Amino acid sequence: MDHTEENKQPEMEQTQTTEEPGSSPDTKEETAEQQSAQQELSELEKLQQDFAALNDRYLRLMAEYDNFRKRSQREKDNIFPDAVASTVGKFLPVLDNFERAFAYETQDLEYKKGIDLIYTAFLDTLKKLNVESFAQVGDPFQPELHNAVMHIEDENLGENVISQVFQKGYKIGDKVVRHAMVQVAN
Repeated sequence: MDHTEENKQPEMEQTQTTEEPGSSPDTKEETAEQQSAQQELSELEKLQQDFAALNDRYLRLMAEYDNFRKRSQREKDNIFPDAVASTVGKFLPVLDNFERAFAYETQDLEYKKGIDLIYTAFLDTLKKLNVESFAQVGDPFQPELHNAVMHIEDENLGENVISQVFQKGYKIGDKVVRHAMVQVAN
């Protein structure tokens, strides 16, 4: 009997040593719940990060679209004035020829009257398009408007003053269609 009782005691000790002290089935469930809660929290954080990334991409896309829309509108707004300036620029040599023809004397008054009517109609059309001519003798020289092709010394004129106009300049608003070719004094 002694022998069997001794055998039973070590088994009991083994049973007691295999169970962790302070751990019960309830604490194992709590640990599983904590792990599940941590997984849900990490999934929530991941979803929040995904949402933040998508929201950032959306905001950037909206900003790019807004910039594209504004750039397109500016381009559209500039097309008409640029087209008018380009077209007017092509007609300016014709206007120069009318001015030269008008400067010559002729015996045929009807011919001179016809040239005058065409020249006046041409100027009226340019005025309706807001085209202005510039560069008169005595005006101050402005490099953004005038192209100085000659330079003279004249004591009767001031410094950087236009002394002769070879070709008138034209502009629409602030946009120069053609620079004036001038001679500058001093």
